[in-house]
Amino acid sequence: MLNVHLVPHTHDDVGWLKTVDQYFYGDRNDIQHAGVQYILDSVVDQLIKNPDRRFIYVETGFFYRWWKQQSPSMQQTVKQLVNEGRLEFVNGGWCMSDEATTHYSAVIDQMTIGLRFLNETFGVCGRPRVAWHIDPFGHAREHASIFAQMGYDGFFFGRVDYQDRNRRRKAKEQELLWRASDSLTPPMADLFTGILPNGYNPPAGFCWDQLCSDDPIRDDPDLEDYNVDDVVQRFLRAAKSQALVYKTNHIIMTMGSDFQYENANLWYKNLDKLIRYVNAQQANGSNINVLYSTPSCYLQELHRANLTWSLKTDDFFPYADNSHNFWTGYFTSRPALKRYERISSSNLQSCNQLEVLGGPISRKGLFGQGDSETLRKAMAVAQHHDAVSGTEKQHVANDYAQRLAKGWQHCQVLVSNSLASLTGSSAERIYCDNLNVSVCPLTESSKKFSVSVYNPLGRTVTWPVRLPVNGTAYSVIDAQGNSVDSQVLPLSGATQEVRRNRGFAVNELVFQVQAPPLGYSTYSVSLLQDQPSPSFPQHGAPTVMQNKFLQVTFDPDTGLLTGLSNLETKQTVKLTQNFYWYNASDGNSPESQQTSGAYIFRPNSSTPFMVNSKAKVEHFQNTVVQEVRQWFAPWVSQVVRLYADSKAVELEWTVGPVPVNDGQGKEVITRLDTSIKTAELFYTDSNGREVLQRRKDFRPTWQLKQTEPIAGNYYPINSRAFIKDDVDQLTVVTDRSQGGGSIYNGSLEIMLHRRLLYDDYRGVGEALDEQSEIFPDGLVVRGRLLLSLERPAVAADTHRPLAQEVVSQPLLSFTDGGLSQNTALEFSGLQASLPPAVHLLTLSQWDEESVLLRLEHQFQSWESKVNSQPVKVNLQKLFSTLDVLGVSELNLSANQWKEEMSRFDWTPEKDEKPLLKTFEDPSVWEVTLRPMEIRTFLLRVTLK
Repeated sequence: MLNVHLVPHTHDDVGWLKTVDQYFYGDRNDIQHAGVQYILDSVVDQLIKNPDRRFIYVETGFFYRWWKQQSPSMQQTVKQLVNEGRLEFVNGGWCMSDEATTHYSAVIDQMTIGLRFLNETFGVCGRPRVAWHIDPFGHAREHASIFAQMGYDGFFFGRVDYQDRNRRRKAKEQELLWRASDSLTPPMADLFTGILPNGYNPPAGFCWDQLCSDDPIRDDPDLEDYNVDDVVQRFLRAAKSQALVYKTNHIIMTMGSDFQYENANLWYKNLDKLIRYVNAQQANGSNINVLYSTPSCYLQELHRANLTWSLKTDDFFPYADNSHNFWTGYFTSRPALKRYERISSSNLQSCNQLEVLGGPISRKGLFGQGDSETLRKAMAVAQHHDAVSGTEKQHVANDYAQRLAKGWQHCQVLVSNSLASLTGSSAERIYCDNLNVSVCPLTESSKKFSVSVYNPLGRTVTWPVRLPVNGTAYSVIDAQGNSVDSQVLPLSGATQEVRRNRGFAVNELVFQVQAPPLGYSTYSVSLLQDQPSPSFPQHGAPTVMQNKFLQVTFDPDTGLLTGLSNLETKQTVKLTQNFYWYNASDGNSPESQQTSGAYIFRPNSSTPFMVNSKAKVEHFQNTVVQEVRQWFAPWVSQVVRLYADSKAVELEWTVGPVPVNDGQGKEVITRLDTSIKTAELFYTDSNGREVLQRRKDFRPTWQLKQTEPIAGNYYPINSRAFIKDDVDQLTVVTDRSQGGGSIYNGSLEIMLHRRLLYDDYRGVGEALDEQSEIFPDGLVVRGRLLLSLERPAVAADTHRPLAQEVVSQPLLSFTDGGLSQNTALEFSGLQASLPPAVHLLTLSQWDEESVLLRLEHQFQSWESKVNSQPVKVNLQKLFSTLDVLGVSELNLSANQWKEEMSRFDWTPEKDEKPLLKTFEDPSVWEVTLRPMEIRTFLLRVTLK
């Protein structure tokens, strides 16, 4: 028999055209008719009526809300449906996350929240076995690796490049085995992956939702418009046609779509009839058997078939749904929201850690009631594939940002309580969230204040601090009472312009701080009276800027960068950097009407326009920092900075308002052109973790016919990208997710900002033209790129820790006035720094007596002679203030004990690596981390 698995489902965006609240309640139906609460009401009602019916649900964030509103008897009914396998959860994260613009740490967090709720509510029957990403626009290898380590048996998605799909259909390779890591021993990161036949929609002609217009099954033979025979024949044809491009005698059909099943009766009544009438044909010799099913039932049948499957080791980027429609614009869309999400992630990690280190008093202490939960859920919602991706309506983007802000307010109380407990000081703490534009009312007005620097990383970090001030000289004293070198610089015109009327400082105080692992250090700052004004800028560019590690050269005529040297390794590369824009397609070209929009990047020419071939320049040189301030146009400026002991050059770019009065939308890039011989190769990270090689105009698994020479060569960059040859590697670390490519040999370009005048017809119905109260004339965005130059063999030893510092940056808090005598000025939550290869990924409160700990080996197996070795960590000797009484190991998502996790084994057609048996240490306290391994522990602890 050909078994057709019908999977009734709904796809419920956690915000898109409406906010997450509006979607749940069915509000603002003038924008889109959708109400999630009614969908769940209706589906449960219909499942009760017929025991054959099945339904799958995905977005736990929505389900959690609905569940809290149900009566105990309804909750009992739903538990029974789950236990009987008739209501099945798939994926199970708080949302269905984006795969291009998310960082792995935030993805793991949002999956953990959703899966924990399902586990605690429904037990083993509520545990999803299948990952389900039917809507994200391209698929990241790191996501597959994460899902495999979370215990999933398989992964299904809907969107795949049109050329890739055509090839896979012919070769019957729409179901495959994805080997999602080159460092983890197979099958640890192997994941069976299926591409669904109709995206996530029903086959044409078989949509029976109230939102659809297909004919219902009219099965009264006395009626003129009786259509059973026609429906059955059309369905048999659809099933046979689909079976031709899949390998087994089982096929899957998604019966549902966006926000469907609000009136589930329509769907189920027609599906019941479809199953009955199609299966009745078996009496006439038909070999087609239709059944209600779920993705995990379908997957089980594929597993039973015991076939071999093609093996894939790259990823599914970029995604195009047609020859001129590359979905590579959203890698950069809404760059300010993308940065805010990344900062919020860093703040959440600090908040989680301080909740543990401060103990119960952090939640309810001196400054009131604080919590980490609000920010955790806001961050989880922000991972949705129409949130951090930038593909939502403007009012929805505002809602995501507001949620993050509210979550951070709750965390600020918790952080203040925790630091009050750890320092012994009851002074009020102030947080300055606009330091990137030199706004902080306390430092602008106070003559004496202290700065507490909390470092969420597991090793000591040195970090530059820049504070807005109005004085001309300050004394800075560290926790040991030593004087710290500090300098005052005048505020740049660009910063005054971007901050508008939010602050009044004329200068910036700059000094370097050092903070211990998982701990804080306190610096006292005092105004010195009667000091001369800060140094005036020197006009023009210097020929050279250098510290003990790096030398940066400039062209005095143009003011532009010309070279970068690593003084330790005696490497020098030619390097020029400038800003350009592509004019966005307005849909009037003869070959395609596709416009550039929130999703799609489509320049109307392959040659970008240079903003300016020269920059107006002024520069400063002092003992803390050297900086060259470049002004290219009223809407583009940059500061090139080199701090005294930094191994990276900082490029702080400010772009906007992007001018569109010429009627052209613009995609603004910066491009680095170097003497490195790249042979059309460059490298990007996957969700901030493993690195993938990219080649211009090439896809590893099919013969690419390139139709968009720029957009078709753009890839997501989450935290870093690099170009290299045998001698030199130039790495660029980004401070948010961005899109980029290497269009010319030796060149790397990164898209910074987009301002567009047309919608791109992918549903959002708005042009990506961001404005706000502060920027009514168009959004101004500021960000940082860090450049490092190393030998390729050791480059990862520099860029991995550098990227982690940008992702998990120190958290600054301020107190006014002097510090009391008994204040503890320094603290570390660890007994010693972690080894360089080990990253403390998670430390958060799990329940009253236990904490969740994730330790990660942050190097790939081939990356570093020194750091790509296995590392041992003793859990009992880890923390300075916690006694570890017991330990149990969990899977990555913390919803199963590690030893109980079992997954289907799949056989690849050609296996490249033998399976190695790895033996664990006999000691329960000493754990070994191998390259790219994340290990998750539940620790029973008490405060010392």
